[in-house]
Amino acid sequence: MSHHYDEAETRDPLERERALMAALPRQVARAQADTAAFADVLRGVDAAAITSRDALAQLPVTRKHDLLERQKVARASGAGNPFGGFSAVGWRGVAPSRGARNVFQSPGPIYEPQGHGTDHWRMARALFAAGFRAGDLVHNSFSYHLTPAGAMAESGALALGCTVFPGGVGNTELQLQAMVDLGAHGYVGTPSFLRIAIEKAAELGVALPSLTKALVSGEAFPPPLRDWLLEHGVAGYQCYATADVGLIAYETTAREGLVLDEGVVVEIVRPGTGDPVTEGEVGEVVVTVFNPDYPLIRFGTGDLSAILPGACPTGRTNARIKGWMGRADQTAKVRGMFVHAAQIGQIVRRHPDVARARLVISGEMANDRMTLRVEATRRPEGIAERIAQTVREVTKLRCEVELCAPGSLPNDGKVIEDARAYD
Repeated sequence: MSHHYDEAETRDPLERERALMAALPRQVARAQADTAAFADVLRGVDAAAITSRDALAQLPVTRKHDLLERQKVARASGAGNPFGGFSAVGWRGVAPSRGARNVFQSPGPIYEPQGHGTDHWRMARALFAAGFRAGDLVHNSFSYHLTPAGAMAESGALALGCTVFPGGVGNTELQLQAMVDLGAHGYVGTPSFLRIAIEKAAELGVALPSLTKALVSGEAFPPPLRDWLLEHGVAGYQCYATADVGLIAYETTAREGLVLDEGVVVEIVRPGTGDPVTEGEVGEVVVTVFNPDYPLIRFGTGDLSAILPGACPTGRTNARIKGWMGRADQTAKVRGMFVHAAQIGQIVRRHPDVARARLVISGEMANDRMTLRVEATRRPEGIAERIAQTVREVTKLRCEVELCAPGSLPNDGKVIEDARAYD
């Protein structure tokens, strides 16, 4: 039995990079031609010139709040495109009229399309790495209501040749009865619901001998819970995916980080900016996806992670990330004014001698104090005063500046640390 989903997983990394960069200009051109939003966002961009990661890094990052705002404007204006112009598929009366298979709603609300391709979200690869194979019965307890999680898992399972029981959420005893009666081989859903189901089985005195594997997502999957599941006969693996771009990375039997999916270009950027960070530094996950129906270019997930060095021991050669490490969309309110991560990025870019910066807000509410801690590669006379003036210009707030040695700031992705006392 093969240990890999396909030959792409074990390609020479240089071969993979050449293939991704060769496909990149076509995807940028497709986004410009087929979606009104990217025709605007990428106006003036020569798609044929986007053939490297450096060139890609010059393009703007589109974040979830950008999707939401454009969708709100489109709905308010009656423009006939509930996707805000980001989708290349729709339905009658919605431009473009090329048919979408489904449409989903995420909190916001933000609407996402599903195209007609097999395994639209590329989830089969993650399921395969978790041990699922053709002929397995998959108990899918992700939601089938409004959001796409259930459909995401189902499409991947069907692409593998599995049979799917659409359990959805809730109704624990009914779902457990189905697992027992049908003899489900594997589970997909949140890890917490799987634990609830196993505990309920023990309470009722029923066995689940066929249930031996699981692919979990949607919430944290700490090692103690992973080990607890294994003690109860279920080997659980996690994946990282979003409703917008689909699968981003997946866990393997090595359990050393998450391997990047073959169908995306992933960058780790400094929160609030589009600037890639060095390998190992924590930053925001930004994804470019090769999806003709929903061609998101440099989509900022708002999640923090970091690239791991080296390759996966399973023989998969793609890069790995540490997994979900928190949220990158950092905002704080100081003296009645909102301060955003993007503003810290602006401040850093205005001062070439500053490599990294971290805004620390301390004190008490209504008596708070801002200190910008900066890693300075050089310290020309008056640099602290000039940075403080820039902070005031950008944020309209006074701030102290503390010069720090390179590499001294924590590697946790935070550019705004709210350390105020709220008691």
